[in-house]
Amino acid sequence: MRLLMLGGTGFVGGATVREALTRGWSVTVFNRGRHGTAPAGVRRLVGDRLAPDGLAALADGEWDLVVDTWDGAPRAARTVARLLDGRIGHYVYVSSGSVYAPPVPVGVTEQSPVVDADPDATEGDYAQLKAGAERALREVFGERVLLARAGLILGPGEDIGRLPWWLSRIAHGGDVLAPGPADLPVQYIDVRDLAGFLLDAGSAHRAGPVNVVGRPGSATFGELLDACRAATGADARLRWVEPERILAAGVVPWNDLPIWIPPGHEWRWIQEKDVTRAYADGLRCRPLADTVADTWSWLRRVGELPSRAGRPARPPVGLDPQREAALLATLTADRTG
Repeated sequence: MRLLMLGGTGFVGGATVREALTRGWSVTVFNRGRHGTAPAGVRRLVGDRLAPDGLAALADGEWDLVVDTWDGAPRAARTVARLLDGRIGHYVYVSSGSVYAPPVPVGVTEQSPVVDADPDATEGDYAQLKAGAERALREVFGERVLLARAGLILGPGEDIGRLPWWLSRIAHGGDVLAPGPADLPVQYIDVRDLAGFLLDAGSAHRAGPVNVVGRPGSATFGELLDACRAATGADARLRWVEPERILAAGVVPWNDLPIWIPPGHEWRWIQEKDVTRAYADGLRCRPLADTVADTWSWLRRVGELPSRAGRPARPPVGLDPQREAALLATLTADRTG
């Protein structure tokens, strides 16, 4: 198989390139050449979708499969698609569950409405950009494009820092603010399992939208934090606090306490999507303990989070130590562990 990876040096793109190489595929990456390096054996084409003549390196060549992680202007996604049309077998676009139009129901399926988006747009928020690119690509490829609406992505190489924050915090030890309930279902996908699905489904010419994330309830928040303790070997003490009290203290789910979205919250759907189609199409997910342990090993090796390829800087996730300490003092007063 001949793979063209648009991007290829970031979190998802890098994992996809590595997975393709393990399969013995011929891999070409196209990017600006400003971030990361390509593994040995990968052909690297340099260009910029947003620059005049920035696609010259893609003027020739044929590929069996294209995987694209673009989250910029939908117009640029369409321009690339038109250039490649007729020279590729199938196209896979890594989209996002963020495209669903609010209010999003728990158990959201691929048939749910998406945000209004313009395939010719040059700007917009994240949801509009992803939804606009979906429309642009379907205009060009029709049933030759898979729209992989990824959920929460964890694993080695994570450049947002959600799981790395919990690992680093627990490795530090001491009392840890643990947002309840401990049996809260967590829905996520290991980046390596996502990469495998993209290549499997793409080479099988699957088409249309699909929610790509593990089964809801395959892990709980308590199991996640216990796995962090096991991976780090830390003596951290989890101080569980009811979600109502945490929210009343002004803590923002997902951002202040990464990954956590409590029951009944308007964002709860993010961790309770319907994944019937993904599993029917062959999605397979490794155990949570493997994801956590491998992420900790990677984090210890690299020392700090990598920069986000092709994206603007974003505020760090997770409570700072002083605020967490103040919250612990208030929320766990007069309690025992």
